[in-house]
Amino acid sequence: MRILIGSRNEKKAREMSELLADLGIEVQTVASFAPELASPEETGTTFEDNARLKALHFASGSGEIVVADDSGLEVDALGGAPGVYSSRYAGRDGDDEANNAKLLAELAAVPDQARTARFRTVVCLASPGSIHLETTGVVEGRILHAARGEGGFGYDPLFFHEGFGRSFAELSAAEKASVSHRGQAMAELKRMLPAVLTIIRNRRAF
Repeated sequence: MRILIGSRNEKKAREMSELLADLGIEVQTVASFAPELASPEETGTTFEDNARLKALHFASGSGEIVVADDSGLEVDALGGAPGVYSSRYAGRDGDDEANNAKLLAELAAVPDQARTARFRTVVCLASPGSIHLETTGVVEGRILHAARGEGGFGYDPLFFHEGFGRSFAELSAAEKASVSHRGQAMAELKRMLPAVLTIIRNRRAF
């Protein structure tokens, strides 16, 4: 049985693929399996909406089982923004540098104690026409005054994790996976996945 990672964000797809690597099943990205399949417009108003939209879109377009997520940064001083608009906060989708620059500008006058924030993710598993599983993950932190670290992607260089005392971009992949929003959601998905795949397999048999 094969699972596709429903994201055209190369760094996110790689991270999700690595989190599923020890399952003993074939894991591919949508980009490699169906390069002609474009991403859907993310019209949802919640992470749940967009995760479901992407999972069903890529599952229907590929005919495969798909894991997709929608994730974002919620900053308390900004009323929860950028939220579902995290990847296009500065206007162009996936422009990490511009998004981080806008976030720093918005928080320029906000002191350390008020720069609390969290990453939130919803992961959805779907086959064509059906959603089978959803999991969520949240990790708390605060926004730094300047980027730190060379790893990760998105807002990782600005997101400080108190437990490690470093930004997400300064953590190893294993360290980040152990506490991150996506790591939590994927760990829960992996725990439930064998039973769900058995159900899907049995339905296909009929």
